[in-house]
Amino acid sequence: MSQPGIPASGGASTGLQAQNGAASASGSPYTNGPVQNALMSSQVSVSQGYNSQLPGSYPHLIPAKTLNPVSGQSNSGGSQTVSPLSNYQRPGQAPYGPPVASHPVTPSLRSGPSPQMPLPTSQNPAATPMPSGSFLPGASVPSPSNWQYNYLSQTNHCPRASSQPTMTGNTNLMSPQYVSSGDSSLQNNFIKSGIISNTNNGSMVVHNNYDEIEGGGFLATSQPTNKNPTMSRSVGYSYPSLPPGYQNTPPPSTTGTGIPLSSLNYPSGPQAFTQTPLGANHLTASMSGLSLHPEGLRVINLLQERNMLPSTPLQPPVPNLHEDIQKLNCNPELFRCTLTSIPQTQALLNKAKLPLGLLLHPFKDLVQLPVVTSSTIVRCRSCRTYINPFVSFLDQRRWKCNLCYRVNDVPEEFMYNPLTRVYGEPHRRPEVQNATIEFMAPSEYMLRPPQPPVYLFVFDVSHNAIETGYLNSVCQSLLDNLDLLPGNTRTKIGFITFDSTIHFYSLQEGLSQPQMLIVSDIEDVFIPMPENLLVNLNESKELVQDLLKTLPQMFTKTLETQSALGPALQAAFKLMSPTGGRMSVFQTQLPTLGVGALKPREEPSQRSSAKEIHLTPSTDFYKKLALDCSGQQVAVDLFLLSGQYSDLASLGCISRYSAGSVYYYPSYHHQHSPVQVQKLQKELQRYLTRKIGFEAVMRIRCTKGLSIHTFHGNFFVRSTDLLSLPNVNPDAGYAVQMSVEESLTDTQLVSFQSALLYTSSKGERRIRVHTLCLPVVSTLNEVFLGADVQAISGLLANMAVDRSVTASLSDARDALVNAVIDSLSAYRSSALSNQQSGLMVPFSLRLFPLFVLALLKQKSFQTGTNARLDERIFAMCQVKNQPLVYLMLTTHPSLYRVDNLSDEGAISINDRTIPQPPILQLSVEKLSRDGAFLMDAGSVLMLWVGRNCGQNFLSQVLGVENYALIPQTMTDLPELDTPESARTIAFISWLREQRPFYPILYVIRDESPMKANFLQNMVEDRTESALSYYEFLLHIQQQVNK
Repeated sequence: MSQPGIPASGGASTGLQAQNGAASASGSPYTNGPVQNALMSSQVSVSQGYNSQLPGSYPHLIPAKTLNPVSGQSNSGGSQTVSPLSNYQRPGQAPYGPPVASHPVTPSLRSGPSPQMPLPTSQNPAATPMPSGSFLPGASVPSPSNWQYNYLSQTNHCPRASSQPTMTGNTNLMSPQYVSSGDSSLQNNFIKSGIISNTNNGSMVVHNNYDEIEGGGFLATSQPTNKNPTMSRSVGYSYPSLPPGYQNTPPPSTTGTGIPLSSLNYPSGPQAFTQTPLGANHLTASMSGLSLHPEGLRVINLLQERNMLPSTPLQPPVPNLHEDIQKLNCNPELFRCTLTSIPQTQALLNKAKLPLGLLLHPFKDLVQLPVVTSSTIVRCRSCRTYINPFVSFLDQRRWKCNLCYRVNDVPEEFMYNPLTRVYGEPHRRPEVQNATIEFMAPSEYMLRPPQPPVYLFVFDVSHNAIETGYLNSVCQSLLDNLDLLPGNTRTKIGFITFDSTIHFYSLQEGLSQPQMLIVSDIEDVFIPMPENLLVNLNESKELVQDLLKTLPQMFTKTLETQSALGPALQAAFKLMSPTGGRMSVFQTQLPTLGVGALKPREEPSQRSSAKEIHLTPSTDFYKKLALDCSGQQVAVDLFLLSGQYSDLASLGCISRYSAGSVYYYPSYHHQHSPVQVQKLQKELQRYLTRKIGFEAVMRIRCTKGLSIHTFHGNFFVRSTDLLSLPNVNPDAGYAVQMSVEESLTDTQLVSFQSALLYTSSKGERRIRVHTLCLPVVSTLNEVFLGADVQAISGLLANMAVDRSVTASLSDARDALVNAVIDSLSAYRSSALSNQQSGLMVPFSLRLFPLFVLALLKQKSFQTGTNARLDERIFAMCQVKNQPLVYLMLTTHPSLYRVDNLSDEGAISINDRTIPQPPILQLSVEKLSRDGAFLMDAGSVLMLWVGRNCGQNFLSQVLGVENYALIPQTMTDLPELDTPESARTIAFISWLREQRPFYPILYVIRDESPMKANFLQNMVEDRTESALSYYEFLLHIQQQVNK
């Protein structure tokens, strides 16, 4: 059964105006019908940061506009969007997006202008407007800030089932099968036996929307299984921490694979666990043995101790939990919270002036992933939480949910533990021993039989595109990786090319060569021969290979300069609608013809200004089409290869709302920029071969009393809190903002659970579940003690992108600065026992001012540079879509001295020795002319060689006789037969292996044009338009001590 519903946009001309639920000027917004549960009445703010107006639940296309009785605003489908960062008033101006709640919270607004950040003397002081407004509502004391962290009430955080479901089916003792994967590359094909069939077996329960499937009011019915199963090998292994640099763990104490296991208390093997009562009601005895880490209580004067950057990668704080609980906790690479100690009340959170939110990397490639095949997936009957390590077993037959506290019966089947083959030990089951687990889902978790993997490639073949030569690289990459595309015998593939017309390619089995079909009517696009355009890859492989070999030469003589991208996307959407799948679009210029045509908007004279730059879409065509795609389970990935302005602010919407990704290669040319060619080839290889999930939805649940109000990432929010992800990939990150809705005084632990339901490329329906447990605290000191400064910075970056789009870049920059001022003011006034001069910070926030300064100098938010508008927009896309570990690396790069690498402290991975040089501060003070320094800025590696660098490094690593002979455009190190060369290449290769994108290496001499980029990343130094770290600290101190 195909998906009948096609959600469409709210119709705001910019795609952003409907953020507070107001009716769009272009008429009634589309919705998909009212939400069939209690969520309709609760005014919950949900947004993707880019603040779409969100349709309600899924399949039926019914305009349903209701009037909000509180505000008189139109509220479509029971869900609305409120910009989380724009709820402050500038003088004489209405708020951008007032929160709407059943019990509205009145924000405290700062009266009058707030202090202005001083500028270096070389800049016009008038260029930076004065920040104003208030950051945090609900507090009785007006505070200097201008960001809205939380303001919602009456959020339905635990959707109740509409009626109490009953268990049906065979309840006799059944023995499920469990299989564990030891290799991430095999995760989609290692189940050999005992799988609940995911195909339509004639008895499939059909549900009409994903909201009902993932969180609806029913229990999975038991399915009969083989009563005498053959047991697969043991499950319950958690993945170890990844190597330092990728994850924040120190290098020493490693295993033979170079993976540190002892640095954090995350599980590294099957956990023998005697069920001590871990529920909130039993925790007092367990908590009594805890002691706060003394280092965390240190108070630091940053003006005296500026060098607080650790020489090893920064670790996330370990939650202050009993070791029995912490050893079962979720790995922070997958799921981490900005505060590892949750404030008991919203008032306490307001007082701390820190944002509360989660950062997720839910589909990350894992070395070890326990996979459970069972006929019954045990979930809370009330809030639909999946059973997890943090539930309480009252006895063998009853368990208490750790999110809503309902007592549930243990199903008969769950009494048997397949690992120990013992009956009566439900607390030893893998589901209760692993915070990350994957379930094979029975047919109840499907709207339709799982669709085949479908890959459609859409190529720009205008004169401009052919000139770049990109088609050669892409077609060659596809030829090389055709057999590695994730899928099975059902995999389908298709191709469309376009210039001023649209070209389809019939690849029907039996043809001697591919047949090209041209549609010149771009006003009313139709699909010729739809059955032969998406073909089975196995059956038509030779035709596909023929097409890929001939395609680059087919258009070499073209004089067609126009680009009908919009009509080509419409055609691709029509072709993919019946099945869904992944659309990969390659574009090299501004679209000029048909729907979606765009006009140049960039004004080079305003590139360096924080005012009046076009960050918002100029049309809502791409957003509307993306929502149509999302409704039909199609995700669109955009590859932009352009030296000219291409309006990524508009084009990017096609990926943002369809859960796709954006790739950007500025000034791509096969001859003029060979490094870009290399980068595209490496990244395409990863893109084409990485695992993929289709038809996915994700829901995040949290303990009663907490509520989620804003989402960040690439997706579409369906029915209030369900994220629609037509495709999910292992390189995508997400973030959410939260508030404390009800006091948590009666509980000592809270939990968060994300559930990702998806179809694997092998056609299996699966559910990946991560559960995180954190303590609740009642004092401000404890809140500060548990602050995770990297997670806080990552969440603030997401919020700042929203503010840039909904307000202005200068407002976003001011809000970032005020975030630091507010939290440190709160610490000084409320948590410090004795007032001292200087800038006093808790140890946990010692890097907060540095990271915010780095954000202000990051391409998304910097001023005073001549960055292209598309490059700025792409940087913002990266902030919204990258997992935290990559975001932090691009924001605050790592600097290493590499001319004296040694094996001291090195780690060993697969018989390779990887040096571990210390991380240096990002300041020219740390450079010396007689050394060589490597800067890892995430997507680029820069090796700066000092003019007086030792002859040993020049000859043994760079392979040149003297400094003058270093090539001006050197981007590779020669593989020399010297230990110095081996160490340097091993270190650089190791850095590259840990990320999904391919960082180009630039070797930089003193007079190299790239030297400016290298110095630009020295975030602690002063530039013409930005303060040095010390000046920034003085400014913060001045505001905090007012």
